[in-house]
This record gives sequence, structure tokens and C-alpha cells, in this order.
Amino acid sequence: MKYTVITGASSGIGYETALAFAARGKNLIIVARRLDKLEELKSKVKEINSDLDVVVVTSDLSVTDQAYNLYKDLKKYPIETWINNAGLGEGAFVADQKLEKVENMLRVNIESLTILSTLYVRDYADVEGAQLINVSSALGYAIAVGSVTYSASKYYVSAFTEGLAKELELKGAKLKAKILAPAITESEFAQKSIDAEAFDFKANLPKYHTAKEMAGFMVELYDSNEVVGIVDQNYTFNLRGQIYPVISEF
Repeated sequence: MKYTVITGASSGIGYETALAFAARGKNLIIVARRLDKLEELKSKVKEINSDLDVVVVTSDLSVTDQAYNLYKDLKKYPIETWINNAGLGEGAFVADQKLEKVENMLRVNIESLTILSTLYVRDYADVEGAQLINVSSALGYAIAVGSVTYSASKYYVSAFTEGLAKELELKGAKLKAKILAPAITESEFAQKSIDAEAFDFKANLPKYHTAKEMAGFMVELYDSNEVVGIVDQNYTFNLRGQIYPVISEF
């Protein structure tokens, strides 16, 4: 019995991705801070396929030690896919940003993602069919004024994962590392980034994707042999090879 791990599964892209993978018959380990939302998701997964095993794990990845503890707790499960979807945002000019919020964002977006990616690669580099998918952003390839620190954190995710994909390729590893880079997606993420109680996407934005649409793109990336799945300025989803130039020492 193999499992797909999804962090940040309590809402948005992570939530819908869990449902999409459940429709593929995948056993799930769903991770987030909010137990009630995870239990709700587990019930929905069981409605799709009652035979699936769904493991619920609460973890706060803004606490670095919890990333280590999470991986340690999941060592007993054979994991075919690990999706680092958990992420935080900050929608403010640098001079106005809240540094405590920024610190939490950097720990989730960079530290915990790097820890979990590294530990998974160590264990699964030579396992046929294994995949690591890190969720970056279209702003991991274009700087957004007003969200510079968030954008920079996602540049890290993109560069780190593309570099990892190249290292795995050069070593002949069986594990594949991939990046999903969404643009604006209808979810709780936007309102939390700007500290709003609610955000009306239809009233404020000419284009965006639903979380369910992004989960569909996640599945397309999973099925493909490409490294990057990115939403462009026209809100078209594209599967493609690595974007950043690579300097190899091999």
C-alpha cells in the first residue's frame, strides 16, 4: 500500500488535489494545522472511494522542528508521491510588511519545504515511480511589486526544485522532482496574504483559476515527464522543461 502526502491540505489547491488524487485511487496522508478541515476532507475522500486509506496528520510547518517530526512520523509509510503544497504569503510593500508574518512565511515556504524535500530525496531517490512536487508560483518566475518577499521565497522554491531535478537526472535517479507554478487561484490564500476577512475574486480580478482547476493542472504535471507546470500571463497552463539556466559541475 503506497501513499501520496499533501501538505497544506486543509483548503485551496491542497484540498482539491487530495480529491483529485483520491479519484485516481491514491491512498492519502493529508497534512495541515486545522484538524476539523482535515477530517472534513477525509469524509469527502471516503465518499469518492471508501476503500482508500486516509491518514490525517496535524503539523504547523512554520515551526521548523515540526517539519523534522512530520517526516519522522511518516517514515513507516511507503510514499510514492510527496507534494509540498503548504505555503504562506505577504501582500505588502517591503517597508510595510509585518516581520513576524514574514518570518513564518519564510519558515514554511523555504525552510520546511527544503527539509521535507531533502529527507524524501534521501529515502526515495532510487525508487521507481517516486515523485516530489513542490508548489511554487508564477511569481517564482516574475517579481511582483507589493509582494516582493513572497515572490523571492517562491524564486527559491523554483530554483531549488529545478536544481534538484537536474541533480537527480545527472545521477540517474528514478525519483522525479517537479514544480507547479500557479498564478492567482481562488482560495483562502489571497485574503490571508493581505490580512482580509474575505476577498471577492469575481469583483476584483479579471482572470484567475479555481483551486479545482489548479488541482487538475497538478494531475497533468504528475502524469507528464516535464519538470515545470506553469500558468502564464494569459492564464494558460503550460508543461515545459526547466526555465532557469543550469551550471553543472559534473
